[in-house]
Amino acid sequence: MKNSKTLKMVQLTILIAIVLLMSFTPIGYLRTAGLEISLLTIPVVIGAMLLGPKAGAVLGAVFGLTSFWQCFGMSPFGMVLLGINPVGTFLVCVPTRILMGWLTGVLFQMIEGVDKTHTLSYFAGGLIGAALNTLFFMGTLMLFFWRTEYIQELNASLGGLNVVLFVCVFVGINGLLELPASCLAGGAVAKAVERATRTMA
Repeated sequence: MKNSKTLKMVQLTILIAIVLLMSFTPIGYLRTAGLEISLLTIPVVIGAMLLGPKAGAVLGAVFGLTSFWQCFGMSPFGMVLLGINPVGTFLVCVPTRILMGWLTGVLFQMIEGVDKTHTLSYFAGGLIGAALNTLFFMGTLMLFFWRTEYIQELNASLGGLNVVLFVCVFVGINGLLELPASCLAGGAVAKAVERATRTMA
C-alpha cells in the first residue's frame, strides 16, 4: 500500500512537471490567429485516468494557472481578455480546467467499469477530456466576454453569427486538432503506463 501511494505521488509529480514544461515551451501551445491550440489536456487526462479524479483536478489546476499566467504577456488573445475583465479571464482559465480534470477522472472510472476490453475506456477518457476542456472554456468565455466589443468585432468578421455558430466556427480548427491528439496520445500513453505498472506490481 505504501509503495502504491509512493508510486502515485511520483507519477503525479512527473505529470505536474510535464504540464509546467509544456506550458512554457512551444510544446504546449500552437499559436493561431484566434485561440491557441493547447496540448496541455494530454498530461491532465493521463493523470485523471491513471491516478483518479483528485489528481485530475490538481493537474487541471496547474494547467489553468499556467494558462492564466500566459495572459501576462505570452498569449495575445489572453492579454486582450485580461485587459477587458481580469476576474472573468481567471474564471475562464482556472476553474474550467480544474473541473475538466476532475470530471474526466470521474467519467473514465464509470466507463472503465463497463469496458470489457480495458482499452477503449482510455481512448474515450482522452477524448472526453479534450471535449470538456473546449466546452467549459468556451462556455465561460461566452458568459463573460460575448457582449464585449472585442468578441463582437471578431464575430462581425465572421459574418455576425449567433453565439452557437460563433463558438463552432471559432474553435473548429482547434477542436479538429485537440480532440484526436488527446484521444490518441492520452489514451495510448495512459494505457501503456497502466499496463507497465500492473506488470511491475
